[in-house]
Amino acid sequence: MFIDEDKLREFIADSGIVSEQELQSAIKAVEDDSKDYVSVGGYLVTEGIISEDELKRVQAYILGIPYIDVSEIKIPFETLSLIPEPIARKNNIIAFKKNEDSLEVAMINTDDLSSIDFIKKKTGLKIIPRLTSINSIKKAIVQYQKTLKADFGDIIKKESDSLGDVNESSVDELQKMASDLPVVKIVDTLLKHAILQGASDIHIESTEKKVIVRYRVDGILHDAMTLPKNSGPAIIARIKVLSNLKLDEKRLPQDGRFKIELENEKVSFRVSIIPTYYNEKIVMRILREGGGGYTLETLGFHGEGLEKIHDALKNKTGMVLTTGPTGSGKSTTLYTLMDLLNTPDVNISTIEDPIEYQMDRINQTQVKPNIGFTFASGLRSLVRQDPDVIMVGEIRDGETAGLGVNAALTGHLVLSTLHTNSAAGTIPRLVDMGVQPFLLTSTLKVVIGQRLVRKISNNKEKYFLKKSGIDQLAKIGDLDKVLRVLKDEKVVPEKAQWKDVPFYRPKKLTEDSYDGRIGIHEILNVNDSIRNLIIEGGTTESIHEQAKKDGMLTMAEDGIYKAAAGVTTIEEVLRVVSE
Repeated sequence: MFIDEDKLREFIADSGIVSEQELQSAIKAVEDDSKDYVSVGGYLVTEGIISEDELKRVQAYILGIPYIDVSEIKIPFETLSLIPEPIARKNNIIAFKKNEDSLEVAMINTDDLSSIDFIKKKTGLKIIPRLTSINSIKKAIVQYQKTLKADFGDIIKKESDSLGDVNESSVDELQKMASDLPVVKIVDTLLKHAILQGASDIHIESTEKKVIVRYRVDGILHDAMTLPKNSGPAIIARIKVLSNLKLDEKRLPQDGRFKIELENEKVSFRVSIIPTYYNEKIVMRILREGGGGYTLETLGFHGEGLEKIHDALKNKTGMVLTTGPTGSGKSTTLYTLMDLLNTPDVNISTIEDPIEYQMDRINQTQVKPNIGFTFASGLRSLVRQDPDVIMVGEIRDGETAGLGVNAALTGHLVLSTLHTNSAAGTIPRLVDMGVQPFLLTSTLKVVIGQRLVRKISNNKEKYFLKKSGIDQLAKIGDLDKVLRVLKDEKVVPEKAQWKDVPFYRPKKLTEDSYDGRIGIHEILNVNDSIRNLIIEGGTTESIHEQAKKDGMLTMAEDGIYKAAAGVTTIEEVLRVVSE
């Protein structure tokens, strides 16, 4: 959507929505080649001076296209469904009003002729575009989910009575139940609903009187729906059939996997089933295939820490480790590192449990402990496959740790993960596993500690910390160091003090207040001072303190940096750091 920049500046000046000083600051920032701002409008929205909604109204006036806010409109489902939800999400377009021979659609880019043409062919109606904001589109898209939830309720109400009681001792009965149309509909709709909600995990838990379904969205677990108790055995049976698990095994945990395709997107489900008092509990991890395509920058890496990682990846030998609790994004970081290294002249082999994303040109192997194929035995075989880079999904024991270090010593670059609370805690943990300190000094290059914080959505407001708030923040990190990094990376002006640095919070706490997650990191570079501490048997605390002296931003400090950059909120950083 092209809008003449001069016209935009002229109209913004005439409209009085910003002061002359704010407008001149925006023009100066856009004309500064060292900045990333491409338009005055983009600068004003990014800095929180005007809202995206206000900018879109200005653009609509200049283009002569009516502006519509679809976030407050209750759209009839027969109109909304004329554009499938995946198309609406991907192209930011919503059908909101159907006339006799035309369809009014809200878009953020009215020049998107391919989308207009697609909808015209699909509906056979004349398409009338209206301009709207991304926030307005996002809120309207929620109506798809609400409708789906209502549909799900209707399916449950209609089908649950027909399920009856299950003869749980009969495999044939369970097999028949799992194939019955009502159960198939219930499970398919449950999976689709979770995917559309952007969930990372589905929990199905049986209680005395009901079955509770919960979704984890952006790291937060919440109730999604409650099902009748008699639907539990049938749902469990259906998921066991999909995952190729034993229907009659109810005493032991089982793990499996299956895949579905939704609107041309392939989605894998990693299934874990465990016996509980009332029945069995199911947890399914949702893995979108082709989940790569990330860059280190989009994962939240920046500045000196990013440079240290790139320097480590240039080595032909050594170890690069990521560390953090379950669900902290370690695997995504590893896959992104492999993607950077994945060139035609490099042979990359992995040993994983499980293989979360399949990548072209990378030889990925799944461990199978039940037949004796463990990380350790797999790693022994991998080194005979002439690899340049080896990725070990997780270092769980001393044998795997020792083999990984030996592989790094003998001409391989080794990538892996470890469960520790901090980057510094990785070194004593490896020593506890039996790795000799002198071997670590020769092999370990970089350790990445990480957590995930929720990203604040565009519906946010700016505020400034008072002295008491700044003092509170100083208790979790070195504010002088963070401010210096903010200035070095040109996030804040050179003369800024903390009282001048804007922070952001949701205008109103709703389900749309946050949108996705991003990492906060600490990058421990194993330099000479850290190597000396390893040889001396340094503790986690002493290694951590030395890394800070060497310039490492801690996870808390990186969180403060991202809050000051408008990516997340201080409250979110404090929540994650306190965990």
